[in-house]
Amino acid sequence: MSFGDPNNPYSQQTPQGLPGYPQAPQGVPPQYGYPQQPYGAYPPPGMPGAGLPPLAHWGQRVGGYLLDVLIIAGPMYALGLIDLAGSDDPATAEPGALFAIGVVYAIVMAFFQLYLEGKTGQTTGKKVLGISLHREMDGRPLGFGMAFVRKIAHALDSFACYLGWLWPLWDEKNQTFADKVCKTVVVKVNKG
Repeated sequence: MSFGDPNNPYSQQTPQGLPGYPQAPQGVPPQYGYPQQPYGAYPPPGMPGAGLPPLAHWGQRVGGYLLDVLIIAGPMYALGLIDLAGSDDPATAEPGALFAIGVVYAIVMAFFQLYLEGKTGQTTGKKVLGISLHREMDGRPLGFGMAFVRKIAHALDSFACYLGWLWPLWDEKNQTFADKVCKTVVVKVNKG
């Protein structure tokens, strides 16, 4: 059985995937369960969320967020309380060296978590709960810059009485307003 020129592996290939959509080269696995399509190809019209892996539910998202807040802010407050307990008069005590160290830790850890989210799609909290943030279009991680923009876009979720934070409860793609603006989804992945 001959498929054409042996030096050109793409000649006379049998068609795969969805008709009418260009296909990725053979041997390129789909990312995170997305259908095998080149960058920028969308699922067929009328099929919302076609090809998406299982979406993370609201409870998983909230749990991941709370774990991240605990990891970032917990040590800062603990060091501040130690600082406060060591003062002569807690009523007039001012922030000391330990609290300052805690603030520096919180800032560094917040940027580290943002870096992880941009590079891998998972902060520490998301990793513990088995969820991951990806671009809706192709399932790839956002990158640091877009992850930062998404954090800023979460301000939209707080407008209108925090309705955006609750939006994933009834949205078909479980997206917050920030997810919709940045075209991202949070999906379930294997813990590890």
